[in-house]
Amino acid sequence: MNETNHVFLLSDRPEGEPDREDFDLIEREVPDPGPGEAVVRTLFLSVDPYMRGRMDAGESYADPWAVGEPLQGAIVGEVVAESGSGLEEGAVVAGPGEWAEYAAVSGHRLQPVDPDVAPISTSLGVLGMPGRTAYFGVREIAKPRAGDTVVVTGAAGAVGSAAGQIAALQGANVVGFAGSDRKVEVVEEEFGFDAGINYATTDDYAGAIDEVAPDGVDVYFDNVGGPITDAVFSRLALDARVAVCGQISQYNAEEAPTGPRKLGTLIEKRASVEGFLVSDFQPRFEEATRTLSAWVESGVLQYRETVVEGIENAPDAFLGLFSGENVGKQLVRVSERER
Repeated sequence: MNETNHVFLLSDRPEGEPDREDFDLIEREVPDPGPGEAVVRTLFLSVDPYMRGRMDAGESYADPWAVGEPLQGAIVGEVVAESGSGLEEGAVVAGPGEWAEYAAVSGHRLQPVDPDVAPISTSLGVLGMPGRTAYFGVREIAKPRAGDTVVVTGAAGAVGSAAGQIAALQGANVVGFAGSDRKVEVVEEEFGFDAGINYATTDDYAGAIDEVAPDGVDVYFDNVGGPITDAVFSRLALDARVAVCGQISQYNAEEAPTGPRKLGTLIEKRASVEGFLVSDFQPRFEEATRTLSAWVESGVLQYRETVVEGIENAPDAFLGLFSGENVGKQLVRVSERER
């Protein structure tokens, strides 16, 4: 086992859009496991949009990172040492970790991963938090019906791509917003959406929605917020449902922008809007993973991963989320399996 552990610390709280100066890569000793802990060598690190909120000091649903302390995130890795954790050395596990090559984690917070079921990286993507977010957000919050028109923003991302496909499995017609022609092609041809809209080259979002959803939008799965959401609200159908999953277009805003006043639409259309966190459904995670695994194995649920190589490039992978560089789940490959 290496004696050096490369770890990223939060060096400063950004104002507006973060940059590399907000991250500090240092060297530390590889930790020893405390009682009930396992030391995990990170194979893949997940970077996710919600992490932007953890860089700020304000209250949110996820605790803020402390300046000068290691950044935290979901990992999949290999147990290299343990002390009463209930896990064997060499086991592949997923759970909370750090932006680091090695992390000591309580054994009860780690879940075994079977490399024979699917690539281990999927435990951070389609079979992990993003997949479960899409599963519960669609099935329990949005609840599309056969024949409904469903609009998904961030449709080429890890959550949005899965959400659209799960809605299609319910018999819905699915429209996805994505940020390039290449992504629209992936959304339509690989993920099977009925139509894609390139928001980067579309001046009239409402008009673009009218072309593909002339009868209005029955379900809106919102990952983005901002002007696209304003346009979708103006095109909601009677009894529409809106599931608010994320607001990535607003995460770097220093002041909350004021958009068009759309709440009157909810009265007219008798629409409902509900925000949710995947953690609300934690007791049912096993159900979601089991179902998602079956869909992936059968081929009805497709996924993509964008993998950035090396722990030193983790900030670039994270910042790339906000410039639309990824298709599907954004991951950092930290090391290769040794067994």
